[in-house]
Amino acid sequence: MKVVLIVILAVVVGLFVVVEIGLRSLFGFGNPLIYISDEQIGYLLAPNQRTRRFGNRIEINEYSMRGSPLKKTPAPSGLRILLLGDSIANGGWWTDQTNTISTIMTRSLASSTNTNYQEVEVLNASANSWGPRNELAYLEKFSNFNAQAVVLLINTDDLFATAPTSLPIGRDRNYPDSKPPLALVEVWQRYILKQQPIPEMKAVQNEAGDRVGINLEAIGKIQALTRQSNSQFLLVMTPLLREIGEPGPRDYEIIARQRLNDFIKAQQINYVDFLPIFNSTTNPQALYHDHIHLNLQGNKFVSEVMERSLLEILGKVPLPQSY
Repeated sequence: MKVVLIVILAVVVGLFVVVEIGLRSLFGFGNPLIYISDEQIGYLLAPNQRTRRFGNRIEINEYSMRGSPLKKTPAPSGLRILLLGDSIANGGWWTDQTNTISTIMTRSLASSTNTNYQEVEVLNASANSWGPRNELAYLEKFSNFNAQAVVLLINTDDLFATAPTSLPIGRDRNYPDSKPPLALVEVWQRYILKQQPIPEMKAVQNEAGDRVGINLEAIGKIQALTRQSNSQFLLVMTPLLREIGEPGPRDYEIIARQRLNDFIKAQQINYVDFLPIFNSTTNPQALYHDHIHLNLQGNKFVSEVMERSLLEILGKVPLPQSY
């Protein structure tokens, strides 16, 4: 009987070890990206992290950007672009480091015959669910890293984004502030254990006032900071998948989009709206990973349009093209 118990125990322990190793090596569980709170920005990806999730490599540098370590000052003969955004710019766990919008643009610009820069950098300052106020606060805290151009990549939902907050950090399963002791623990917490609501988030989500106007003001401040540093500014907006085709955006989104259009004209902001561009392409659904995020094909498509717009702004393409 004793021998049987020992055998059973050995099998259970062995199975536990196999499952733990498998979850870590195949899926990256046990080593999630962790977040830190910030009084102004709300939250940031903790600096200096590396992990692999579902086979996709993710690296966060010392400035909480998705990318490799960074020299504070760019090369004299180089091109540096700062991309600000949310999970669309970041790419999330479903996007390998080599397939993010910033990396695709870096490769393309470096090989472009329209540029003679000896070094090209597209910095990626982004985090899940950031809105214009988070991105403005990041820019105010870290500056634009002497970039020649700043690109703000938003989606339609960002026009309604709420104020920065650190409430989810360490309390929402998607924003852990520490590593779990085991991969099995992370699977339990993320997929099995019920997410407990954060009572204080209700007040954040019910933020009063003209939320669209507040976010437009934040975009205007990003433009102003960019101009102060003698950099160029490009605003880019991608649509939700349900906005494409018929019936198109909902009434409140149409109103917000019109306010944005009026705002960019008044502020003379360089702007790319991907809704009409996606509507004019064949099978735009193939560009999406889900209802809002882009897949690799979508990242390549968006990167190509953004690259051309940037080259026009920087004076490298003689004939401007409007979108």
